[in-house]
Amino acid sequence: MVSRSAFATHFDTFAVDCYAAFLEFIGTTLFLMMAYGGIQAGAAAAEATGNTGGPSVDLLLYVALSMGFSLLFSAWIFYRITGSLFNPNVSLALLLCGILRPVRFVLYSIAQLLGGVAAAGIVRGLTSAPLASNTVLSSRTSSAQGVFIEMFITASLVLSILMLAVEKHRATPLAPIGIGLTLFTCHLFAVFYTGAAMNTARAFGPAVISGFQDSHWVYWVGPALGSLLASSIYGVLKHFDYSVVNPGQDTTNSYKPPVDPIAQSNPAVHDSSVPYTSPSSVLGTKRSCQAAPRESDDTGSIATDEKDATNMV
Repeated sequence: MVSRSAFATHFDTFAVDCYAAFLEFIGTTLFLMMAYGGIQAGAAAAEATGNTGGPSVDLLLYVALSMGFSLLFSAWIFYRITGSLFNPNVSLALLLCGILRPVRFVLYSIAQLLGGVAAAGIVRGLTSAPLASNTVLSSRTSSAQGVFIEMFITASLVLSILMLAVEKHRATPLAPIGIGLTLFTCHLFAVFYTGAAMNTARAFGPAVISGFQDSHWVYWVGPALGSLLASSIYGVLKHFDYSVVNPGQDTTNSYKPPVDPIAQSNPAVHDSSVPYTSPSSVLGTKRSCQAAPRESDDTGSIATDEKDATNMV
């Protein structure tokens, strides 16, 4: 009975999970369609200008910008809807951290893989040209190197999502900016060597449309290891309470600046025998002095003067 009850608990929100997976499919398709489209346009422009001698720095930068900005805007749109995962490896990390339930993880992963296929199919049909977004290892990169490159860049992306979006702080609403810039930065490093997938769905979609390469397994193993690495780092940070290392770092309180370095270093000015009065306590004292009690009328309501009544209008 206990196991059956536990099994049923995983499906008590199945309808909502299916709805969320459908929306995740739409978001993933939008993200990857714009990303693949940018890569396709860059490759077409390079071919039109006669640059067929291999990827140029301009093309690599164009690819990195296409991927980073596509994730930035699409994640910002769907952030409050599905969480904007768009990546089975991000879903895996959230599952390992106990944030995503198993049923939604499976549905999200399927939706993300199908979104990659749909996006690749749309771009292929709209441009009438072979897809330029297949992820392949460069001639200078071995399979082992490709696995570890994908592992580290995926871990960087996943960790940015965990710390900027999953962790709640003052900058959480701006998390898509930091995540998009992380994807862009990882592309600057790895796009030449592996294509910088960081996302099994991103590699799977074009492979379904254009054909699988012998090294396609790299884009399953590497990102999966990256999810494990990022989840482990996040787990250690949470277990040992990273917030005690640098408390109040994201505060916007202007009354908590660093102390005056000149006064702190000058014994004649900085006398430790004089009790320190913080600006916030001074402000509180001024406010308490300014807040004079008002007299009440016979009905028990607080009387307001003519100026207050004018301000209320």
